Amino acid sequence: MSPEPRTSSDHGDFSIRPARTSDVARIVHMAQPLVEKRVLVPKERVTYYESIQEFVVSEDRDGHLIGFGALHVMWEDLAEVRTLATLDSWRGRGVGSALLHQLLARARSLGVSRVFCLTFEVEFFIRQNFRIMADQAPVDPEVYVELLRSPDEGVAEFLDLARVKPNTLGNTRMILDLDAHPSGI
Repeated sequence: MSPEPRTSSDHGDFSIRPARTSDVARIVHMAQPLVEKRVLVPKERVTYYESIQEFVVSEDRDGHLIGFGALHVMWEDLAEVRTLATLDSWRGRGVGSALLHQLLARARSLGVSRVFCLTFEVEFFIRQNFRIMADQAPVDPEVYVELLRSPDEGVAEFLDLARVKPNTLGNTRMILDLDAHPSGI
């Protein structure tokens, strides 16, 4: 098993650390315009609090939130990168890649071997070695039945259930096999 990811990392102009409950208001504020553009799935504030341990955040040198992302474990070998976003003014400066790298390190430390995402940012994820899923259901039928029992909307999106279609229109399902990329992204 891989070592536990660092709890905080410095990238010069920005740093990444695990999210805290005190970050929720800033995450919600930063996510809102992306929700309105249908880039991110709408979530209630309570959902962010309930899942705060899944999140990492990025801050500039002055402590301003500039990005965030979460890793949600779906099954023994499968997790989803979700709610990954950076401020427009920080795009192209490595924030998204650094956040994703931290989430993938967390996945490895948990023993997850595949990481899934549902995204409009196909080129970004291709650069990170994700591939477009040829098989839209990369789980065994028994696991599929178990996942159907989950109340989580992200799991429903992963399963491509009809009730979440309005949230996923235009998104691309992508996956990364961590075993094929053992040294990182």
